[in-house]
Formats: sequence, structure tokens, C-alpha cells
Amino acid sequence: MARAGGAPRKAGEAVPATIDQLTLADEPAAWEALGFTVEDCCCQIATVCLRLAGRQAGAGIVGWSLRDVASDELDGLPTTISSRPVPAEACVHPNGVVAIDHVVAFSPALDRTVAALQAAGLDLRRVREQPTPAGAPRQAFFRLGREILELVQEPEEVVRRAGGADRPARFWGLALLVEDLDRTVAGLAPNAGAVRAAVQPGRRIATVRRSAGLAVPLALMSADERATEQADRQAGEAHAVRS
Repeated sequence: MARAGGAPRKAGEAVPATIDQLTLADEPAAWEALGFTVEDCCCQIATVCLRLAGRQAGAGIVGWSLRDVASDELDGLPTTISSRPVPAEACVHPNGVVAIDHVVAFSPALDRTVAALQAAGLDLRRVREQPTPAGAPRQAFFRLGREILELVQEPEEVVRRAGGADRPARFWGLALLVEDLDRTVAGLAPNAGAVRAAVQPGRRIATVRRSAGLAVPLALMSADERATEQADRQAGEAHAVRS
């Protein structure tokens, strides 16, 4: 079997799980108004289809389909198993979005959900034992091809208020990678918030405001800008030497 892109897979090498589709309870027109290309209720970002099923489908991220998983029992995250091949990457959207950086889900019992996802074959990369700015005490990160699943432990007070830790995990939102964050945010004004430093070193982030009319919390992220800044400095130094 070959990898996406045609590179051969070594004998015995595990096939990584990848995201085929995310189903959102959003109207296609709302995404088109934000500069996304939408065809037949699908907004393809890189190789992932966002199926825009309309508000009647439920709330937020309704579910997803994954390739190459051993089970669809992911501690309550609505999952179907897909056998569709990985498509060619979509073009950059008019608003500058190029890929899904990560999908966010919450769990009232992080270790339980992590165990379920690992049992299904998802690739756990690390557990971050530090609180987020919003107060979540821990996060686990799973690699799903190019995309990441960020699984966030609910704070204790949220768990108590919601009725305890026996509840299932739930999807929350998306973070999208853009070519030029400042240009994208300017183009989405007034529906995008201010650009600020992200938790990830060398990256920046902005959120899409509720005024955009989306059912799914959406963030926009830059790539790691440290490499670009270093390249610019080196180019400037080389130019100074030649001058």
C-alpha cells in the first residue's frame, strides 16, 4: 500500500489514522461569506471535508469519520469509519486558509478518553501537564495525518457543575492554519478578533467572532514564524556583507 502522495509503505508499518470528514451544524452560506470555497455543502480544507449540514443537524461539530481506526468507540465522540481514499489537497481558500491545524475536544476524564482513543489506534504524541490560559489543567495531543486532535481536560469546577466525570467526551472547535494571519484577519473584519501570541512558541492566533454566525468556535493560526524571521535576518546580513 502507498502513502498519500505515492511513497511506498514499508512492510509491517502501521497505517496512521486520518480524518476523512468533519460534520458541522453550520450553513454553507455562512462559510462562503467568510471567504471559504464551498461546493455541494462541502468545504474541503487540505484533504479534510467539512460537511456543512445546517443548523438542523445539531450543535457545533456533530461528528467525524476516520480512516484506519480499529473501532468507532471513542468515549462518546461521534465517529464513523471511512474507507474513502485520501483526496488530493484542495487549493488555498480565498481567505488564505490552507489546512486544519487542530480539532479541539473536551473530556471530563482525560485518562479514560485517552485510553479509548489509543485502543482505537489513534497516535498519542504527548500529554501536556500544564494549565491552559482558560484554566484546563491538562491536554493530550493525537496525530491524525497532517491534523492534530487536541483533547482538553475539563477543569474540576466544570466537571462538578456539569454533573460529574461519567459524561462522554465532546467536540468543541477548530483551529485553521492560514498563509498570512494579519491579511486574513483584516479581510474578515469585523468578524475576527485581534491577533495575539499563541500558546505554541513562535505562533500567533486570532478567533472568529460570534458575529460571523458560525455554530463552531473557530480560530485562525499562523505557522511557526521563527524560521521565517531567522531566514529574513540571515538574508539581511548577507545583503549587508555584499554591500
